[in-house]
Amino acid sequence: MRLHSIEITAFGPFADTVAIDFDDLGADGLFLLHGQTGAGKTSILDAVAFALYGTVPGARAEGRRLLSDHAPVGAVPTVCLEATIAGRRLRIARSPEFERPKKRGVGTTKQNAKATLEWLDGTGENLSRSQEIGDVVKGLLGMSAEQFFQVVLLPQGEFAKFLRADSEERGKLLERLFDTTRFGDVEQWFRERRGSGAKALAEQQQAVDVLAAKVAAAAGIEAGADAEPVEWAHRLLADAADVRDSTAAAHADARDTDRSNRAALDSAVALKERIRRRAEALEIQAGLDAAEPERAAMVVERDAAHRARLVAVLDREAAGAVADTESAQAELDSAAAVLTKSAEGRALLGEVPGQPDDSDRALIRPRCEQWSSEVTRLDTLIEQQRRIADIGSRRAALEEKRRTATAELEGVAAERAALPGRVAEATTAVADSEKAVASLPGLREARDRAADALAAAGELRLRSTELEKLEKASVQRHADHNLAHEALLDIRARRIAGMAAELAARLAEGDPCEVCGAVEHPSPAQAEPDAATKDDEERAHAAEQRAAKALTDARAAVGDVASTVAILRQRSGDTFEDDLAAVHRDAVRAHDTAATAAAQLDRRRREVDDLQARDLALHSRERETETALTGIARDDAVLASEADEIGRRIAAAIDGSESLTARRDRLAALVEAATAWLDARLRVAQVRSVAQKRAREAEVAAIDGGFTDLAQARAALRPDSRVAEIERELRDAENRRAIVTAVLAEPEIAVLTGDEVVDIDAARAVVDSGAAALESALAAATEAHRRHTDVTTYASRLEQAYAALVPLRDEQAQLTALADVVAGGGANNRKMSLRSYVLAARLEEVAESASDRLRRMSGGRYEFVHSDAVGSHGKRGGLGLDIHDEYTGAVRSTKTLSGGESFQASLALALGLADVVAAEAGGVVIDTMFIDEGFGTLDADALDAVMGVLDELRAGGRVVGVVSHVDELRQRIPSRLHVLRGRTGSTVQIAG
Repeated sequence: MRLHSIEITAFGPFADTVAIDFDDLGADGLFLLHGQTGAGKTSILDAVAFALYGTVPGARAEGRRLLSDHAPVGAVPTVCLEATIAGRRLRIARSPEFERPKKRGVGTTKQNAKATLEWLDGTGENLSRSQEIGDVVKGLLGMSAEQFFQVVLLPQGEFAKFLRADSEERGKLLERLFDTTRFGDVEQWFRERRGSGAKALAEQQQAVDVLAAKVAAAAGIEAGADAEPVEWAHRLLADAADVRDSTAAAHADARDTDRSNRAALDSAVALKERIRRRAEALEIQAGLDAAEPERAAMVVERDAAHRARLVAVLDREAAGAVADTESAQAELDSAAAVLTKSAEGRALLGEVPGQPDDSDRALIRPRCEQWSSEVTRLDTLIEQQRRIADIGSRRAALEEKRRTATAELEGVAAERAALPGRVAEATTAVADSEKAVASLPGLREARDRAADALAAAGELRLRSTELEKLEKASVQRHADHNLAHEALLDIRARRIAGMAAELAARLAEGDPCEVCGAVEHPSPAQAEPDAATKDDEERAHAAEQRAAKALTDARAAVGDVASTVAILRQRSGDTFEDDLAAVHRDAVRAHDTAATAAAQLDRRRREVDDLQARDLALHSRERETETALTGIARDDAVLASEADEIGRRIAAAIDGSESLTARRDRLAALVEAATAWLDARLRVAQVRSVAQKRAREAEVAAIDGGFTDLAQARAALRPDSRVAEIERELRDAENRRAIVTAVLAEPEIAVLTGDEVVDIDAARAVVDSGAAALESALAAATEAHRRHTDVTTYASRLEQAYAALVPLRDEQAQLTALADVVAGGGANNRKMSLRSYVLAARLEEVAESASDRLRRMSGGRYEFVHSDAVGSHGKRGGLGLDIHDEYTGAVRSTKTLSGGESFQASLALALGLADVVAAEAGGVVIDTMFIDEGFGTLDADALDAVMGVLDELRAGGRVVGVVSHVDELRQRIPSRLHVLRGRTGSTVQIAG
């Protein structure tokens, strides 16, 4: 893979578009990417990673904020990368998801991520979906984003942690870089097969145990199966068959006896039932004969009631007509009483005397029509009188509107006079807010710088104290190590001096001497009082090693903290913390004041616009109000003229003795009362004629029905309930007589004499005894048959289950042994799982590749040592990584390396891991790679060694980009990309 060029817009610290030509920058194979802290050196690497994979490395991906804070409103963050991958030249453009201001209203809206891929070699279909582009890039490179970040963008901080990590943490990184999924799948397959096999074996064994228990329960025994459950079940089956046959024969005998007993009982019960029915029928027949005269009287009563019903209908109609006559007369009297209350009504009553008849209509109707005409004329005058009141209300409303409009006109004039001053004040406030907006970015940057310096000063104070303690501890560890080393040398010298005595102590008669080979030992040497033994030397050597390790750890800790203190001193400017706190407070205060004024800019601009719009609105309102006052005056004059005209017409129509309303109501009441009196007289005449006719019809109907008069017909009338009761009693008697006749005519009852005797209890006792014997025999036979069936069923199933159990046992034993080995247990002596074994092999390859470069960087002193040893406390083995020191011959922990040595080891490890990952990806050629920071910990000699390794990397056309702010590298690397930090965002410059 070779990078050609990249364009970055509104991305990270870059507000505008920056373009980088990697072909020009890396023409000699090595270039430097440098700049101030926070300028955006690493952001260029993020842009490369984002263009290829749509994400950025490490913790920066969690922030998900790629849009530049310096970018203008509406800018779209975009990265466009041109590269050659696997021999194909392409251009990838990506835009991340970001929040942009809404086009209408306030707030923001989410803009979705976009991506395009264009093939520059002229073949292939261009793509526009992020997922498809990611798959193509991964397929061409042969590695995931995580692998790419480790192989191409070498993050030294990550490898420093990897260098000092324990086996668990180192294993997690290796699992992300090397695809061990298939080996994990094998482990999982064995675990699942062992689990499922154990479950199947347990289920099958449980099935055998359950079936054996069911066979025992079916046979009626408590003991379980013996060693051969199938043979044991067959014996129980034979016993059950014998019991079944004997109980079946006993049940057949008991069933025949019970059938005979029940037939005898049925005959006795049937005879007793016939005797009872004959007696009941004779008793009912006697009762019916005795009540025959009473039923004959009921027939007479029923017939008379039927004839009286028609007469009753006519009689009720005549009575209703009489009641109607009385009601009509009452209404007539009431209407006449109303007319007597006025002189005109009394006059009308005097003009129409006597009984009501049809001539009343011609006398009363003309007088009613005369009064109605007068009421209509008065209604017209009353409506005109109401119009005068309505005109008064409307004129009062017009007067109120005139006063309101006049007051509103005065208020509008006063507000317009005050507007020019308010507009001037609002315009001044807008200018102040615009100045605050312009100064806010600088104030924000000053506040952030002051906050960073203050935080660094606080941490510097703590770290300086920690450094003093560590330096004192390092001095003490150095003294302890010197003492331990001197003690070891002393003991070793005393042991060498007494070595002859030590050899003599091991001599035995007849054995050859270890020095001269003689079998005789005439004068063996004797040990001196202060002689040292081998155990003394080993204890002293162990003590010296512990002291050396403690010294190395102490020096490493001092180096780490000293590096941190130097960085913190640079960040704080080596200024007192109190002074920095004061500067920070002033910066925060200035920023907050400007931010408050800037936040009010839109509101103040709207206020100016609102005031100008208000002036126009008030001017329009003033003209509208003056027009409204003119219209009010015109409408009031028209209403006043109309009211005067109506008043003159009413005064001419009345004489003043009675009001219009009172006269109208009096005449309307006379019309209503006279009409009601006329209707009542006509109704009285009508209902009297109907009542006389209905009375004559009722008398004629009574004589026609066979009664002497109407009173006798009324006496014969009966309620419907009584007639229904008579009908029901007569019908019931006929039904009972028919039933009795049918029962006595039955042949089996007709032959009875009444002297027959039946003993039911004796026959039932015989049946009960036989039924008890049958039930007992049936229970015994059923139980024996059930047991035989159950034993047969369960014995057959037991035989099948036991036959399936044996091969499962053998298979599970073999599978368990294999699963234990694959999981790192059982016969696996290294205690490594299959996946850990693969990762250990990969780590061994990484250690071999990294050792070549580490030896060159360290002048042949250091190399990596891979360990297969099992970790402590059951941790997985095979992932140990130590350092072999050629100067001392000792193998020691990577944590004992100094800061510069740690950088060399981390770089060598990163390059070695990159080689192995590239080989794992199918031998992908990586023509462009970046090394991020870490050079500040190297002295001049170490830097020469590292630069020599980098020169080897660029051999064969590879381009290496070094990301660092170390000044010495600017002298060593002529091709440089300088990232410049500014208030409005970062820019880049290429020097070479």
